[in-house]
Amino acid sequence: MKKTLYSLMLNEEVVREVDALAHRLGTNRSALINQILAEYVGCTTPERRINDVLSAIEQLMAPSRDLVPFFAPNTFSMSLKSSLEYKYRPTVKYEVELYRGGGEAMGALSVIFRTQSAALIEGMTSFFRLWKRIEDAHLRPATGASIDYALYDGKFVRSLAAPDRDCSTEELAAALSEYIKLFDKLMKQYLGGRLDAHEVEAAYYAHMLQSPIHV
Repeated sequence: MKKTLYSLMLNEEVVREVDALAHRLGTNRSALINQILAEYVGCTTPERRINDVLSAIEQLMAPSRDLVPFFAPNTFSMSLKSSLEYKYRPTVKYEVELYRGGGEAMGALSVIFRTQSAALIEGMTSFFRLWKRIEDAHLRPATGASIDYALYDGKFVRSLAAPDRDCSTEELAAALSEYIKLFDKLMKQYLGGRLDAHEVEAAYYAHMLQSPIHV
């Protein structure tokens, strides 16, 4: 949604109250006024849609015992914490970032882990590479989505493709939530030796066939 600079005449007391509210919400004057006017005329801004999607993900994930969500309203990202079934219970943090602009990628999912265990690092690296191979084999041909992957020291990043069909805020939040839960579940089962590479691929493919929206 294109933005243009406009000049407005506003009462000083109104500006003070707007600035105070913007500070409490963690935003700025222009963004808050834009949002207030958009809501008044019934227009959904990209910022509002992102906020609504992330808020819906938080609500969907709240009952889960495996993933603990953290979301601050009026931001463009959220995090979820998960504990691995491994000695010392190391944690994995998922970060979901959504973009305001259009394009093939609507955001990115980062998987962040901190461990000194060489065996765990090797296992997680193996799983990340397996995940990319699976999606290259099944998701890309089915949707034509262009997805970028990157693997750093302690961090795996995957771009989130724009939905392959029109969907509501609730549908998009559900699709992202289910994707993260699938990733987390299969990664834990793979690292725990309960699933091998072929079984992970079969579980992914079955989920993909049942999913109405692919990201």
